[in-house]
Amino acid sequence: MTGLIILAAGGSSRLGFPKQTLLYKGKMLLELAIEAGIKSKCHPINIVLGANGNAIEDSISQYNVHIIYNSNWAEGMSSSIRIAIENFQKIDEVDSVIIMLCDQPFVTRFTINSLIYKQQETGKKIVACTYNDIIGVPALFNRSLFNELLLLQGQEGAKKILNNHRNDIATIPFEKGSIDIDTVADYENLIKST
Repeated sequence: MTGLIILAAGGSSRLGFPKQTLLYKGKMLLELAIEAGIKSKCHPINIVLGANGNAIEDSISQYNVHIIYNSNWAEGMSSSIRIAIENFQKIDEVDSVIIMLCDQPFVTRFTINSLIYKQQETGKKIVACTYNDIIGVPALFNRSLFNELLLLQGQEGAKKILNNHRNDIATIPFEKGSIDIDTVADYENLIKST
């Protein structure tokens, strides 16, 4: 069983307001991520909230997902990854997890399922997306890497694990994976592109 971690705890400091609630095609960015997860083969789905957590939770209460509050969200992405992995370590049936962000609007269930299928096909410990000559998230990590994910600190994300295990990675193409929303200009470009 493959669990899903949607990272949505950040304070959106460069944007100035919660990116999780930005609207794209009539849905919040976080809703798009959740719906892609729910339609995928992943189970269970853990959403990690932190900054503005209560307001964000109210806006996604209709979804049947597990919400984890990260009180240490200001430490950086690593704290959200750690708290989610700790949760999945308690579920014996989970043999891998996919880590994704809440601000990549073009992730679909097909993107997520392709990671699972590629792992089944290759047996690799990691399956990651490629875009713009980058290997990144969404990415699948085998349970054997959970302890390593728990060692991440500060602003470190899963990229550190990807760099440490280059020979253990299979990839899938995700052409629009480089589109994420960190600034007002990013959001304006997204809206203009539709």
